[in-house]
Amino acid sequence: MKMKTGTKNATYEMDMCSGSILGKILLFALPLMCSSLLQLLFNAADIIVVGRFAGDNSLAAVGSTSSLINLLTNFFMGLSVGANVLVARFFGARNQKELTETVHTAMTLSLYSGILLTLIGLFGAKQILIWMNTPPDVLPLATLYLRIYFLGMTAMMLYNFGSAILRAIGDTKRPLYYLTIAGVINVLLNLLFVVVFQMDVAGVAAATAISQCISAVLIIRCMMKEQGSIHLELSALRVNGDKFKRILQIGLPSSFQGILFSFSNVIIQSSVNSFGAVTVAGNSAGANIEGFVYVSMNAFHQAAISFTSQNVGAAKYERVNRILYTAELCVIVAGVVFGNLAVFFGYPLLRMYTTSPAVMEAGMRRMEIICRFYAFCGMMDVMVGALRGLGYAVMPMIVSLIGACGLRLFWIFTFFQMEQFHTVTSLYLTYPASWLLTFLAHVGCFIVVRRKLAKKWGV
Repeated sequence: MKMKTGTKNATYEMDMCSGSILGKILLFALPLMCSSLLQLLFNAADIIVVGRFAGDNSLAAVGSTSSLINLLTNFFMGLSVGANVLVARFFGARNQKELTETVHTAMTLSLYSGILLTLIGLFGAKQILIWMNTPPDVLPLATLYLRIYFLGMTAMMLYNFGSAILRAIGDTKRPLYYLTIAGVINVLLNLLFVVVFQMDVAGVAAATAISQCISAVLIIRCMMKEQGSIHLELSALRVNGDKFKRILQIGLPSSFQGILFSFSNVIIQSSVNSFGAVTVAGNSAGANIEGFVYVSMNAFHQAAISFTSQNVGAAKYERVNRILYTAELCVIVAGVVFGNLAVFFGYPLLRMYTTSPAVMEAGMRRMEIICRFYAFCGMMDVMVGALRGLGYAVMPMIVSLIGACGLRLFWIFTFFQMEQFHTVTSLYLTYPASWLLTFLAHVGCFIVVRRKLAKKWGV
């Protein structure tokens, strides 16, 4: 069944299968980049408000949970990648029936995922933080923050799966609008709860959970009012067995890859925690700043997935290589420029988070290493996006397990245990080394896959 596209929705949908690749990738990526930057800006507001009005212990409490939150959410966020690839594939093929079934299966899956995550966060927060060697003076605040934060997890999953579906049809504008509304409310609630009501980390977590609910309501409303290819009917929410299986085939390896990266980051965070609250606070502030560089690059990773998937669905196989080259060029420019700007303005940026010279110095130690080489991370992610867009998800997972996570864990459990290497700097160096090696491995995988598919496609 071929789909019909209404004129109203055509302004948001994008035909990725014809015309200029660079121009359309930029049109796709820039709103997505702005969305991600705004999301981080609003998250930074959480940390800035806590650091300024609640103190370094509260700052460390919020920062010490970031790796754990990523670990718990990345599994289900990986499934949204499967939904993105499948929706883009059917959209490119103009198959309305398959597309509708995929949309409703994905949104049902997001609902179940969010409920499960909320339960894990509420009942497992304290014990998991203890396993992570969270400093005792930080543990009570970190536990409170995490439990309240996870009350909004169902809304977060609904928003992110909905955004993945919109990205698949080339719509990165409306998620930007909704995120802006929710983010402004988040900042205002931060100031109200923390500065006026003196709620400390509980106020920041509550503001985040409320804003997540607002963004979820907006994106669901958008999909319900949609008259075109991704219209959502609440009464039709159910899991289609075939679509669920295909989402899992692409999404589960992506999920495991996200978990593996997050697990290695949790191990590194646990090691950083062993250096005390000042280092933890500086690490948290530095990681938050470098996040702005990462999401700028990640927009091109998302572009590689959606553009590749749509073109494969439309049988425009000759465009696949050009999509990869264009996305890699864009991500290298973004990584080099933004990464070095972050280091250049490092101290003024860190001063937004804390007034402590020791915490700022700890933050710069992280940024000097990671931000300068962040382009390697972007290059690696674009390769992964291209492979996923082609329908290959297991291969990037295995490569990431060996090339990135394996190297980091090997370093921590061997050389890091030696006195001469037992420094926070040696921990940070594992990031750029693992990015570069994993990127090179992915290049080899792409060459093999592309040659195999060329024979299959006859091009």
